[in-house]
Amino acid sequence: MAAEQPIPVYTNLTDLYGSLGTSLNHAEKWSSVAEEFQQRFGRKPAFIARAPGRVNLIGIIFHITKAQSSQPAVLTIIRIGEHIDYCLFGVLPAAIERDILIAISRRPNIHAEDAPGSVFAENMQTKYTRQVFAPAPRRRASVSEEEVRLEEWHLDINTKELRWESYVKAGYYGVLINYFAGGSNPAPVDILVTGTVPAGSGLSSSAAMVVGSTLAFLAVNGKLEGNFTGNGPKITKGQLVEMAVANEKRVGVNSGGMDQAASVISVPSSALYISFFPELSASAVPLPSGAVFIIANSLVVSDKAVTAKRNYNLRVVETLAAARILARRLELKVEKTEKVTLREVVGRLAGEVEEAGEMPVEWLLETLKRMEREIECLKPTKSSEEGQMGVTMEEMIEMSGLTAEEFHDVYLSWVEVEATHFQLYKRAKHVFSEASRVLQFRQICLAAESSPSSPMDVIKDLGQLMNESQTSCNELFQCSCPELNELTEIAMNVGAFGSRLTGAGWGGCTVSLVAEDNVDSFIKKVSATYGPYKGLHGEALDEVIFATKPSSGACVYKFE
Repeated sequence: MAAEQPIPVYTNLTDLYGSLGTSLNHAEKWSSVAEEFQQRFGRKPAFIARAPGRVNLIGIIFHITKAQSSQPAVLTIIRIGEHIDYCLFGVLPAAIERDILIAISRRPNIHAEDAPGSVFAENMQTKYTRQVFAPAPRRRASVSEEEVRLEEWHLDINTKELRWESYVKAGYYGVLINYFAGGSNPAPVDILVTGTVPAGSGLSSSAAMVVGSTLAFLAVNGKLEGNFTGNGPKITKGQLVEMAVANEKRVGVNSGGMDQAASVISVPSSALYISFFPELSASAVPLPSGAVFIIANSLVVSDKAVTAKRNYNLRVVETLAAARILARRLELKVEKTEKVTLREVVGRLAGEVEEAGEMPVEWLLETLKRMEREIECLKPTKSSEEGQMGVTMEEMIEMSGLTAEEFHDVYLSWVEVEATHFQLYKRAKHVFSEASRVLQFRQICLAAESSPSSPMDVIKDLGQLMNESQTSCNELFQCSCPELNELTEIAMNVGAFGSRLTGAGWGGCTVSLVAEDNVDSFIKKVSATYGPYKGLHGEALDEVIFATKPSSGACVYKFE
């Protein structure tokens, strides 16, 4: 299993660069970080930790983060699938070449005023100022008021006003509570952060920051010695994913693991098929040669806090309610207080046994095909305005078999939504068809690996699935926006095999599948056609549209 492999620690730059992809000058970037660290801190770093961003090739998923207070929950995006999302179907992300790099070294001259484990953190982006912080041991009574023991550490992270160093602290936090709970102290360190994953673009820059930070603090505190020497215990990729997921919760992101798994477990030239039911698992899916992915930022930012009740939160309630109504129509057992998911409905209908693992792909595809017929029961039964496929709140409650009070407790007491009609049919149709496309995408890639098929024929088939996904996202799940639609249309007009939104939607980026020898021409044509790109040149343009190949996951370089 990929998750059971140890985190790679390199001492040879040639081996390291060879694992990262060819679209960027990695040697220049890594050298620049090392030189800047030496200039700022007077010595070279001991380690550089790398964590890539990720792109969603096909599929779209969200995840709920419940509010910490009595306020309604706000939905947080978990790009194209992650842990226990509200549908539980598998997804296909891939790590990208753009990444976060964190150079780190122990501070050699420790002063009396330095607190244990203190951190001097700097960022190569000039808009971010130097930050100095230190963890504090948190003490509390555990057995009696007289017996007080060290239980964990504390780092102040203001989740209401997240800053760049908040993600560094989040990664550090996990290392503290997992490896320094017995009274020992972490090393005081200097760190320098840089990155090429555009922030707020739906490419998981925050997850990459937390993964990179966790990895850097593990390395500098000697916790990766087994990975480096081959002697003693090794920290696996799966362990790093689990730690990073828990760490990201420190900044208020209740992530389920998809972003972190893609950043850590990915391998070059492959996507990562992640399944969440009946348990989390990941496996590499080799992609055909001859094409690259081009990421284009629409420059539209969706304000989740403002639109959640009409977009993110609403989709969760619609799909969960659709799952209950389908289960009731199919006479499947569902407890009154259970938030059954669409994936669980499929499993129960097919007689899936959780202990036996995920059902065979052919079986799952066949059941999904049946579900696309069964969802007719989600259409309104009463006559309504012409073309209206949604149901009212009253109709939805009646279809669920619950009382109004029971329905509210299960589906509305923890989240705020706003709608006159709930599009149960459209949402379920998208989810089931998108789940089928993910499986087909995976099957095409796996079949191509062992057959003499023309790579271009395979790429065209994958592009067609991406196009179908974009249509479904726009028309059924309704999570696209005019700018994303325009970008995908432009992409197809100038030579892409397929193009779709990536991430949550309502803004953010598109991903297009483009022939490797057509990259420069494609970017030039898109840049000249998409209005918001006009006037952008050089680095400014490179920030919003760029090519990438599927890259390897997180790693560490150790300086000799």
